[in-house]
Amino acid sequence: MVEVIAWLLWSCIDLVLVLTGKIVVTAASFGQWRGERWRSKESRIDGAAGALCFKRDGQRVFTTTGLLWVGALFYVLLVVILLWYSSQHPSGG
Repeated sequence: MVEVIAWLLWSCIDLVLVLTGKIVVTAASFGQWRGERWRSKESRIDGAAGALCFKRDGQRVFTTTGLLWVGALFYVLLVVILLWYSSQHPSGG
């Protein structure tokens, strides 16, 4: 039972990180780069083994693993910025 709950929790976290990565990649590149399409095997066909991104038809495509890393990096940077901001502006009581 614990394994099922852990698997469900990780699946939710994985989905949030991948979708966040997809939004960040699209927004940061102004639509020039894109994430791998949902349920497609583009990276298996066009990308090298273990690649985080590859080029297809002149467009940079991030694999699901690459999107996971971008999403995780986004949240790590968000936490670092929030911690820095809170240390610069302490709430006085």
